[in-house]
Amino acid sequence: MAMAAQALLHQQWLCFSSNPISTTTTRPWLPARTTTLTFFQIHKKLISCSSSSSSTSQSPEANTETAESCVNLGLQLFSKGRVKDALVQFETALNLDPNPIEAQAALYNKACCHAYRGEGSKAADCLRTCLREYNLKFGTILNDPDLASFRALPEYKELQEEARIGGEDIGYSFRRDLKLISEVQAPFRGVRRFFYVAFSAAAGISTFFTVPRLFRAISGGDGAPDLLETAGNVAINVGGFTVLVALFLWENKKEEEQLAQISRDESLSRLPLQLSTNRVVELVQLRDTVRPVILAGKKETVNSSMQQAARFRTDLLLRGVLLVPVIFGEVRAPKIEKKGFGTSSKAAAALPSIGEDFEKRTQSITAKSKLKAEIRFKAEVVSPEEWESWIRDQQKSEGVTPGEDVYIILRLDGRVRRSGKGMPDWQQILQELPPVEALLSKLER
Repeated sequence: MAMAAQALLHQQWLCFSSNPISTTTTRPWLPARTTTLTFFQIHKKLISCSSSSSSTSQSPEANTETAESCVNLGLQLFSKGRVKDALVQFETALNLDPNPIEAQAALYNKACCHAYRGEGSKAADCLRTCLREYNLKFGTILNDPDLASFRALPEYKELQEEARIGGEDIGYSFRRDLKLISEVQAPFRGVRRFFYVAFSAAAGISTFFTVPRLFRAISGGDGAPDLLETAGNVAINVGGFTVLVALFLWENKKEEEQLAQISRDESLSRLPLQLSTNRVVELVQLRDTVRPVILAGKKETVNSSMQQAARFRTDLLLRGVLLVPVIFGEVRAPKIEKKGFGTSSKAAAALPSIGEDFEKRTQSITAKSKLKAEIRFKAEVVSPEEWESWIRDQQKSEGVTPGEDVYIILRLDGRVRRSGKGMPDWQQILQELPPVEALLSKLER
């Protein structure tokens, strides 16, 4: 099992976690078979390491202190709730001349420790190093539930924006993944930009040769070209060059806006909900099943809109509407308990991330029949701070004052369909949304 996981991950480390559903069993260590590190998959790319001692029953304390043994010991300490001691072990591992895999393991788990301790700046620094030097996928940070508290902090927003823009300080992997999705959504943008560059170059070269002719026409004399004709040619060339450059810059601006929206959509897909059966899922697991309608604002406004929606409950359910109320400023304690890093393997299978191919994304949403049975008319947000942070970012992008009452309607594929100030007109929504089983809904998936 260990060797199969190692081949699958291509030396990508995964984060250790006990099963968040069961409190009576823990995830076993892998038996060591070689002197190299082995891995098992809990989440897509979060980190874990196995002991490389010759005996599977030998404790890490008995081994010679190495970077690997310190990481293993740190993971064990963290699984027991000793976060401070685990942090010391990860820091020690970084001081023992670790190889790249060990350094990635220590840094990422160190970031998770800082996140648990509310140290957002330190967690961001560790993750930034992982992204820059160890090719950590940003989707890992999006997927990891142990970083949920970090994702609600300003430091996460700064890190996400840096990763979206790309650069030497953080790497370009996240930006490349976003651009791949952008090219799928706007497949002819590259072709348009090619023609803009080619035609603007042609206009620029033509202008280079016609400007001297214009000077000769203005000077007059024998053999001078016609002034009006030459001036007209220069005007056409300059005008064409200006328009083409403006179109090229406009395409670049639209691409950046699209990349920012894709990044926000990906963050939205990781936000957790609690269904009526108390089952906690991420929004991505509801894709192709429901159309979430997010109602965000003051408690009185949101409750009033919920009461109005209840009058059309049957018709809204036929259209797959799932109400998600978000009360600004309301803080609730999380209703789920998690130990350690990452999530269970079953949960991980349901969490596609940026950069995965289409087949993996379509296969990642499991147990749809069970979800359909559990979905009712309303779901509760599990991490209000994270939801509110995302909504405020969306408001800024739409030019809405953060904190205003807003609604956001999502498509079946999880993207934002439309949004607006105040609360929605439910009769208009009934006219706008086709039933889930209708042909138009199938095209929306």
